[in-house]
Amino acid sequence: MTHRACRTTGRVAIVHPMPATTAVPRLLHDRRNRSDRRRRVWWSVCYGSFNPRRRTPPRRVDDSRFHSLDWYSAHLLAVAIGISLLSVADAFFTLTLLQGGASEVNPLMATLIYRNVAVFAAMKMGITSASIVLMVVLARYRFMRLVRVTWVLYMALFAYATLIAYELWMLKGSSDLPIL
Repeated sequence: MTHRACRTTGRVAIVHPMPATTAVPRLLHDRRNRSDRRRRVWWSVCYGSFNPRRRTPPRRVDDSRFHSLDWYSAHLLAVAIGISLLSVADAFFTLTLLQGGASEVNPLMATLIYRNVAVFAAMKMGITSASIVLMVVLARYRFMRLVRVTWVLYMALFAYATLIAYELWMLKGSSDLPIL
């Protein structure tokens, strides 16, 4: 017994050929005539800021020792801003206490304060800001293979808060200085 499709005399095909008129325009179209995406620097920066690609390090640890990320946790921003603001308050309270007769204990900052106050403030903000940025970039790593750098940031925030409380206590105890 023969199958019915085999008995037909007409052309039987599973795949029909495409007409030549529809395939030619697609071949003539070249996608490379667009503007080069590497020339749009500011668009890439803005787009990449809100649509990051690297949120976690790669799964293979052997690829590289340092894994840069595009997106960090939101709590790190709050900690970084807190440390920066407390550093500014520390500089202000230090200068206020020095006017009342206190002395600077940090030898590096003491040499800067007594020479030029503007250089002291610039160096204090620069060193603190660079340290914060470095610690945020390395937040997923361990400091001395013991403590995660995120916890070091929290400890720095706590240390600055304690220092500000001590400076406020010193300002309150001094009768010569104005209390803010």
